[in-house]
Amino acid sequence: MEILILYLCVEIVPCLSAPETELVSGGSDNRVILWDIENNKFAKCVKLEGHSGAVCAVDAIYQETGSAAGCEMLIASAASDSSVKIWCRRGSEADCLQTLSFGNGFVMDLSLSSLPASGVPILACGGDDCKIHLYVQQNGEFQKVQSLLGHEDWIRGVEWAACDGDLLLATCAQDCLIRIWKIYTKSATSLEEDAGEDTIKLKERIFSVKRKEDVTIYAVTLETVLAGHENWVYGVHWQPSVFKDGRIQQPMCLLSASMDKTMILWAPDEESAVWLEQMRVGEVGGNTLGFYGCQMSPDGCMILAHAFHGALHLWCQDPSVEGEWSPGVVISGHFNSVQDLCWDLEGEFVMSVGTDQTTRLFAPWKRKDQQEVTWHEIARPQIHGYDIQCLAMTGRFQFVAGADEKVLRVFTAPRNFVENFSRLTGVPMEKLLSSSNGVELPEGASVPALGLSNKAVFHMELAPQSGFSDKEDKFSSASDQYPQVYFQPINLTEPPTEDHLLQNTLWPEVQKLYGHGYEVFCVTCNHSRSLVASACKASKAEHAAVILWSTSSWKQLLSLSFHSLTVTQMAFSPDDSFLLAVSRDRTWSLWKRQDTGQADLEPAFSLYAHTDKHTAVHTRIIWSCNWSPDSKCFATGSRDKKVIVWAEQGSAGDAGGASQGSFRPCSSVLDAGDAVTAVSFSPVLSLDERYIIAVGLDCGKILFYKWKACEDPSSVTDWVKCLEVDRFLCHTLTVKQLRWRPRVGRAGHMDAEDCEWLQLASCGADHCVKIFNVDRRSFSR
Repeated sequence: MEILILYLCVEIVPCLSAPETELVSGGSDNRVILWDIENNKFAKCVKLEGHSGAVCAVDAIYQETGSAAGCEMLIASAASDSSVKIWCRRGSEADCLQTLSFGNGFVMDLSLSSLPASGVPILACGGDDCKIHLYVQQNGEFQKVQSLLGHEDWIRGVEWAACDGDLLLATCAQDCLIRIWKIYTKSATSLEEDAGEDTIKLKERIFSVKRKEDVTIYAVTLETVLAGHENWVYGVHWQPSVFKDGRIQQPMCLLSASMDKTMILWAPDEESAVWLEQMRVGEVGGNTLGFYGCQMSPDGCMILAHAFHGALHLWCQDPSVEGEWSPGVVISGHFNSVQDLCWDLEGEFVMSVGTDQTTRLFAPWKRKDQQEVTWHEIARPQIHGYDIQCLAMTGRFQFVAGADEKVLRVFTAPRNFVENFSRLTGVPMEKLLSSSNGVELPEGASVPALGLSNKAVFHMELAPQSGFSDKEDKFSSASDQYPQVYFQPINLTEPPTEDHLLQNTLWPEVQKLYGHGYEVFCVTCNHSRSLVASACKASKAEHAAVILWSTSSWKQLLSLSFHSLTVTQMAFSPDDSFLLAVSRDRTWSLWKRQDTGQADLEPAFSLYAHTDKHTAVHTRIIWSCNWSPDSKCFATGSRDKKVIVWAEQGSAGDAGGASQGSFRPCSSVLDAGDAVTAVSFSPVLSLDERYIIAVGLDCGKILFYKWKACEDPSSVTDWVKCLEVDRFLCHTLTVKQLRWRPRVGRAGHMDAEDCEWLQLASCGADHCVKIFNVDRRSFSR
């Protein structure tokens, strides 16, 4: 069973006198976790358990204790159980000091700081009652001292900042407004003078704080109200003043992020001290919902926001032009489970599909005049309305994908993608266009109004830059009232930004394949790229049949019936002689291609071998299968934690023989320790002539084994565990697929020693696609 833990909030803990090395997070598992850096990796340090609902906000500060113990950390956490908990961490121990109950209300965000002059901790909480509640620590407990009124809708963000001996609090809400509050000290004399004055002044809310024998009086006033966003404001972030050579390079400013798809940088005017909008960045149009939070780099040169679909948006300041900001390259990826992936035929990029209803293409970006190679998403060929479950490459730049809509869709790359791919990866354009066979490639693709398919856009059909012509003064059809978002060709010298990925990197859809009665679950293509096999979810034998399609005509050729439940994965042997299928019914079936002797006849497959209740070794669902690179044997992995290699009766190298297949286990049963969800043979052998097999588990682990057939299949020495991916690098949830790069070397590298490296691509239910560099020499130690 997959348990997905969503990390709903993360805060770096500011340290008093050392670099920041700690992180506090809250998640849907109702826990708060304090992380510490060990060997440049974050490791779980302390788990705080006590909430009965998902933790949605956390913050932490250090404070001096005045004792030999030195500093202690205060942590505040808000959860959906209508409570805020205050925790204290001393060393490796942490205790809950106090629980603040908010009845039937919810705290959306909170922030901790220290009051000026006294250094007493102060906590600000904003929630669904439209109030900001201020709590001050007195006698070891937090006591409520003020409730700040003004917002007219749920408060989404609060954050403290120290400024010139005072304390500023920025709050934002769903009323589209931002309020800045100021807290400063008051003397008893000034209070008496204020009581005797009749002048008009800002309303002050007074509270006092006692520390030891001293009493400090504080006042809270509303500094300003910032109106500029047109939708809910979800996040605010203070940027302290930036100094350079003892002079202020950038004064204190405030960054805000909104659901109107923009971020605004606010700062006080030097002469009037009135807070004004300094800069606005964001998107216009598109199909995203807006920003949930924002951050600014310490030097004030970069702005980062995260959006509804999990994407990160980065803007960088141009040092040569004051006030000029431009989009920057940022990491992107799936925001839900990644179900399948595959390499292209040359091993130069990876494509993946997931339940976030997208198909994404990742490739190495090779910067000019630099050796550094980094992987980025450079295209989003398919943005769908259904969860996508599987895909297979049917050509150099062509793939077929299956989703929960019972239909297979075929896509081909447009010319604009091929050109950009050449620029980003350094692969010559002539080499890439040779695969088009002289066929004119469309310039790009767009989704027509009221349509569901990616439509090819050719050069003469590019969107006009102006509006309607004089003749287009009224609508002539329903589709005219909903004009499509047109594709605009882009010339990339670096990976595209999120708005370009959404609009300008679609691939045209060239074919739909109908035939399955239920949601398509798996698909594969043979190595000559002439046949595609697909299967759908099934609870009866009539729906569990495997369908074969021709890639030249896209017609249905054959229906192969054997299994009684869903076929979970299929694989053609490298020599295309066999098609292997594994199923939820705990069996596998092997189909052999018949040689008709005539090239123009449609291929014929017949059942060659299979397991049943008498010959089956697996006792649970078989999730995965894969062929050895020489087509002599195949491996299966199951929920019963077993991995088994099968071959024709006799030795693993004897694939010929009787007309009726007699495949039997040629390996001992490997107990992987957890349910096996993915297996994959390396395309080359180890240096000591053994097969290299990668195994993915339900818990997220990835293991590497060497295997060589022994005369005695019961031998326990045929499996040799060589590597296990570090827990910081492997997946945190189920490994959905493992695919070795089809050739030796690392994509994007041209080093002389690169032949010693292999690459493995993996995807998982934790929303991640990972590329591992594997040293082939490590399997000979």
